[in-house]
Amino acid sequence: MKLTDPDLDFIIVGENTHTTRVVMRRGKLVSEKDGEAVILYTTVDGEKRQLPISAAALKTQDYEEGRVKHVKIAVQAAMSADAANAAEGANYLRRQIQKQTEAGADYLDLNVDEISIKLEDQLAAMDWLVRFVQAETDVPISVDSSNIDVIRSGLKACDPAGGRPMLNSASLERLDGLDLAVEYNARVIVTATGESGMPSNTEERVANASRMVDSGLERGLALGDLFVDPLIFPISVDGRFGPHSLDAIRTLRQRYGDEIHITGGFSNVSFGIPSRKWINDVYIILAVAAGADSGIIDPVGSKPAEIFNIDRNCAPYKLSEDAIMGRDEHCANYIMAWRNGELGDGGPPVREKRPRPQRKPA
Repeated sequence: MKLTDPDLDFIIVGENTHTTRVVMRRGKLVSEKDGEAVILYTTVDGEKRQLPISAAALKTQDYEEGRVKHVKIAVQAAMSADAANAAEGANYLRRQIQKQTEAGADYLDLNVDEISIKLEDQLAAMDWLVRFVQAETDVPISVDSSNIDVIRSGLKACDPAGGRPMLNSASLERLDGLDLAVEYNARVIVTATGESGMPSNTEERVANASRMVDSGLERGLALGDLFVDPLIFPISVDGRFGPHSLDAIRTLRQRYGDEIHITGGFSNVSFGIPSRKWINDVYIILAVAAGADSGIIDPVGSKPAEIFNIDRNCAPYKLSEDAIMGRDEHCANYIMAWRNGELGDGGPPVREKRPRPQRKPA
């Protein structure tokens, strides 16, 4: 996706075709009447429709706690034997795909881990979803799962005519992901996960990620086909997590130059914090300044083409940056500003176009 600097791209891996995604039960998208519950949506043709929430979904702990896994419900409906229900689920998924592609997604990240605890159900769902999405869009697929066999199922289902797929992800505890990337001619996200756990600081992130890059190169993968994820953790848990990830991005960019890609699940940074959009958007600005050229993000909620025009002198921006950089202990000032209504409800304000940090295209 082109940003304010015409010579630079920010590669968006759209994260909203995930069965983990939720809408709130008490929100405006869910309606409960006469013992029935539906998800309200608009089709690609502009028609107002309702996706029924299955009886099984109504009994889940997620639903009881107010979370509705709408993509999971849609995939299950679309794969069902009931023709009317299948058509509704398919229409819902088409609209989700359309929103991401129109917002500038360069890849659509598919994940079906929440479909079932049974591996055979996950394999079938990934195969089905890849084929369905490729029939609806020319945007390439990113295959995402915690299980390497599910990733293999997705890559196997990919039609090469739809563009080179991406594998999300490979790590030191899952090196065979690199072999799959070679086998299926896929680009690959490599993470900073260690052989037996998560990194605890910048140095461990860089060391683990570097080993993955070297392992990929040894297998014949090109540097430009590697997307390094230094791992972004919630700053609500530890104020050092923001600087750790940003310093890792900076170091990795300096180490590997312009050809490699640096990405990450950027929205992870804001888990557990209210008014998450501010934190998410400001983190993207800081990550790009550090050297990132990609992000696994929601391009509908966080629009990079607009983010880089945010007024960086406004109070919410400064509060967000302080929270991310660990200068606001426990994000206390940020949360207080939210409670006092000082963050606004219309999204970050913008000003005259501000050029992005200058860096050669990856």
